[in-house]
Amino acid sequence: MGITRTDWSKHYTQGRGFRQLGNEEETLLVEHAPAPQGGRALDVGCGTGEMSVYLASLGYEVDALDAVDAALARARADHPDAKVRWLRLDIERDDPAPLDDALYDLVVFRMSVVFVNDRTRVLHALGRRLREGGTMLVITPLAASAPVEKRHFALDEDEISALTCGWTSVQRIAVGDSAALVLRGPCADTVATERSVPATGYAVAGALAVVTDEHGRVLLGWSKRGMWEIPGGKIEGAEPLDGAGVRELAEETGLHANGATVVTILTDAAQGVPRLTAVIRIVGFTGTLTTAEPQKFTRWEWHDPHALGCLGPVFTPAANALDAVWPGVIPGLPPVHAYPHATELALVPGEPAEAVRLRHRMAEIVVAGDWAPSAAVQEALRTVPRHRFAPETDLKTAYDYDLAVVTRRDENGRATSSVSAAWLQADMAEQLQLKAGATVLEVGSGGYNAELLAHILGERGRVVTVDVDRYVVQRTKRLCAEAGSGRVTAVLGDGGLGAPGHVPADGFGGIMITHNASDIAPAWREQLAEGARLVVPMEMGGYTRSLTLVRRGDVLHCEHWTYCGFVRDRGAAARTAPAVRLAYGDVTVRWEDGTPGDTAGLDEALRQPRHERPTGLVVRGVFNFETLQVYAATTLPGFCRLTAPEESTLVEQQDAAAILTNGSLAYLTYRKVKDAPEPADRITEFFIHAYGPEAEEVAERFAQCVRVWDREVRESGYPPMTVQPAATPDNQLPPGDVLDKPSARLVFQWPGRIPTDALSSPRQSAFRTGSSPFAV
Repeated sequence: MGITRTDWSKHYTQGRGFRQLGNEEETLLVEHAPAPQGGRALDVGCGTGEMSVYLASLGYEVDALDAVDAALARARADHPDAKVRWLRLDIERDDPAPLDDALYDLVVFRMSVVFVNDRTRVLHALGRRLREGGTMLVITPLAASAPVEKRHFALDEDEISALTCGWTSVQRIAVGDSAALVLRGPCADTVATERSVPATGYAVAGALAVVTDEHGRVLLGWSKRGMWEIPGGKIEGAEPLDGAGVRELAEETGLHANGATVVTILTDAAQGVPRLTAVIRIVGFTGTLTTAEPQKFTRWEWHDPHALGCLGPVFTPAANALDAVWPGVIPGLPPVHAYPHATELALVPGEPAEAVRLRHRMAEIVVAGDWAPSAAVQEALRTVPRHRFAPETDLKTAYDYDLAVVTRRDENGRATSSVSAAWLQADMAEQLQLKAGATVLEVGSGGYNAELLAHILGERGRVVTVDVDRYVVQRTKRLCAEAGSGRVTAVLGDGGLGAPGHVPADGFGGIMITHNASDIAPAWREQLAEGARLVVPMEMGGYTRSLTLVRRGDVLHCEHWTYCGFVRDRGAAARTAPAVRLAYGDVTVRWEDGTPGDTAGLDEALRQPRHERPTGLVVRGVFNFETLQVYAATTLPGFCRLTAPEESTLVEQQDAAAILTNGSLAYLTYRKVKDAPEPADRITEFFIHAYGPEAEEVAERFAQCVRVWDREVRESGYPPMTVQPAATPDNQLPPGDVLDKPSARLVFQWPGRIPTDALSSPRQSAFRTGSSPFAV
């Protein structure tokens, strides 16, 4: 609006304000936003505080914020006894850190939203702070009823359409000569929308500019057609593609690009007319943003990339252009053919202060948890912009240390690619014990983890990242081009084959697998340098642990274990575990390793009374039994996994370790002997439930396994373990329990199973539990 903070300071210090809160507004709040028990409200642009004080009188706990100190000074002086937290904050430009992680039942903009330039971005960002069912209330003067001299302090109908776009529920209520907009559900799906294409005998060729500012936000305009668009238009004559994007940007917004790059060519058809669209990337410009063509656009705003999936109607070519720069950021787009033109771009800077703060907070939590003890990994966590590799999600989620961000799903909705939890990525990077300047292989792409490794390796280091999914590889290339180091090479291929053609002469200085592996591919060992480490999430009986394996000749020696979980392998080595459904689907038995057992007669046995056998294991408080799972899976003949729906009456565990032999089934479960409000005071006892003609025998066998584990393993952690080539004869294996895989033989030297003097290597018990859900 051209009004500066200095102007506002003068306004308030001279004793001026806005009109007093009226009866109609008070009634509106009582009827449409009554305060729930313990309700919280946020008053944005509170001015001298009349609205804030009234909200407090309704029973809300109120945060009132304004960008001007003079306004807050007046509010405190006028309302000295108000139970309001007054905050100095420019909601459009400042890091919202003073709001902490607060969730609100009501957010109010009273006569203030017109002074916010990026209204859509701000409202949607605050909308994500609403509790379920919460309300965004915007009270604004209307241009149609405002005096001419005050019309620039009001919104017209096109501006209201832009403001309310993207909300699932919009209610408009007249309040005198103003409008109250009651908004709920701040994330309506983006809908790709076409506009009419003139009839022509030729293809329509155009250029669209994806422009970002110093905070990494992208420029979109609300068009007179009622949709969001990006700068662009038809190519004129023999005009170069990038030149067309630069020209359209200047004509529509008043901004003049310092440079432009053609990143992708898109081809599709609209109303039967072939269409070619050049996606032009612009990251530097001069000039002042303005609505230079008001006959086409109502206004221009800067938007967070992660919010592009919640905007409402977006012009289809614009949506496809945005997706070409940040693949996956707008889900459900119609098909379009994309021809990448340039992937080697200069680093594109720009991020909000909030991203820096959240990144450092994430790093502090990971370091405090001892997941990143080395200075190199700590610095990488603080430096690599994780949110740039997860543009689909908001900053808070991207920088949650314990969350994985899914970036790709299959046709059934199952995750096939993700950015893993930060603590786990840090732990796996630490286990590689990387040397500066080395070349490392990552199997399973995404971008962030590879860039984390590249940062640790330094300027002379390189990372080769391989993925079987063409979309994932292209996405990694795009995101690394914009926010990466230039030291990551993304390759399309089956990661089970490693990276032929990219292996250094002496082998990779480390290999990290970022998907669940049911086998150890020979290529991983063969392409790994002697003495280097392979970190792999290994499935053993269906339980996944990240193993750190050191190469010593043809044998891999395990030196570290971490509880974890990843997406499944989709390469040639991918395996579907055999499974049998019993009792009309009430119970499913599956064999993650080994040969399926004979289930004949179990349907009937499951309907007979079950045999229960106590194990003798009684524990108090929070208890971790992750080693018991792997111990049972690698020592018990006939081991399998048993699953049942939550409502099953046949078994008490939805997912349980089990054994099946001679038509009889036994599984491990537990029950609370003593419940208590405090977890430390609870007492739990482990039981075996069994069915079938040999129920007593198989139950005792499983119970004995639990007792040996409790006596020999529970306090000592994971055992020494080696990975031998599949062709290794039995007589050349070290003593221990063997778990055979198609390409490898895993030998576990559990204590109590073999004499101590027969151990092939020193006792190895290093392990991390991470966020494992084993508290009972």
